[in-house]
Amino acid sequence: MPNEIHTRCCIAGGGPAGMMLGLLLARVGIDVLVLEKHGDFLRDFRGDTVHPSTLELMHELGLLQALLQRPHDKAFQLTISVAGQDLTIADFSRLRMQCNFIALMPQWDFLDFLRDHAVTYPNFRLLQNAEVTGLLESDERISGVRANTDDGTLKIYADLVIGADGRHSIVRKAAGLAVRDLGAPIDVLWMRLPVTAGDPSTTGARLDAGKFFVMLHRGSYWQCAYVIPKGGIDAIHARGLNAFYAELTAVAPLFADRVQALQSWDDIKLLSVTVDRLERWWKPGLLCIGDAAHAMSPIGGVGINLAIQDAVAAANILSKSLANPQVRAEALTPLLQQVQSRRLFPARITQAIQVAIQNRVLVPLIGKQGKQALTVPWPLKLLNRWPALRKLPAYAVGIGVQPEHILDRQAHAGSQAPAQPISK
Repeated sequence: MPNEIHTRCCIAGGGPAGMMLGLLLARVGIDVLVLEKHGDFLRDFRGDTVHPSTLELMHELGLLQALLQRPHDKAFQLTISVAGQDLTIADFSRLRMQCNFIALMPQWDFLDFLRDHAVTYPNFRLLQNAEVTGLLESDERISGVRANTDDGTLKIYADLVIGADGRHSIVRKAAGLAVRDLGAPIDVLWMRLPVTAGDPSTTGARLDAGKFFVMLHRGSYWQCAYVIPKGGIDAIHARGLNAFYAELTAVAPLFADRVQALQSWDDIKLLSVTVDRLERWWKPGLLCIGDAAHAMSPIGGVGINLAIQDAVAAANILSKSLANPQVRAEALTPLLQQVQSRRLFPARITQAIQVAIQNRVLVPLIGKQGKQALTVPWPLKLLNRWPALRKLPAYAVGIGVQPEHILDRQAHAGSQAPAQPISK
């Protein structure tokens, strides 16, 4: 492999934002290179919910039926148990969309799907085992990235660099972009528990004094999240596994007979929650999207879907200029400003709602620790009494603020002979 590569657009990060944008740019003929630091997508992802807004985009691309051939489960409603009382709080079946459900699909399957379609375009390249370590600069703009690969250091020169490398973005750090920390007083423990005969099939959460537990039914197992105070993991470890089993059983008695499937702390992953946002998402030659631009709380599971919305907005705004070789790199800067202007409002509103829920609901809840009986809040009582109202939270979670759409639905098809990802 040469130690230098030139491309029109280089995307750092092969997550949902990076792979989606790579596919969208390639399908309109733009030369694009995606860098992914791992050799595959088999990470312990948390964003396994593909919401109706993302499924609608797949429909607009003509890829929905193919996507739904991949293994997935459907969640038509979200339920919550408050102090033992079961309530339905969101009903996606009321949405007028191509898919009125959340698709519960492992993120590696979703990323594999995007890759499999992106590589059918000859101008798309995926370089795996390539970790971005820094940026290249020339003429007062970002002109590329530096990456470590199995073959040594690689320089990739590009007219546009996209930072889509997540909440711990190397790109945004190297660019010196200012980050506004919005605060996250919670962390989340992420774990799998077995499904047994007679289990309910619903996806939802359980609340009790001092405890908040989320249960996603994944067919063959339960994917579960347990909310704890920020930095509280050391105290949980100190109490020991048996005490942790008792905590889970208290909030979710369904799992009393199987919590010991969590045989060690290695089976319980810590998600350190961060909610932040770049003050400015771009520099000349560089644009950050997805979690690199705005790290989201896991509340609502909307992070993956906002990242994909960013990718669609970026493609809609940038594609025409990037596809024209006569448009110089310097002329792209005003378009980078447009992308931030377009996506800042939904990111800001969504984060404001998440922070409010964190601070006003979850923190007081997990602070009770059994000292005070929990009662059903009045908004949940309304949702339980008037089913039509359940469309509102379904829309907020499933579609969100200012959903994007594919503007160029007639882009040419890819080649018949798929290219192969560059990998060692």
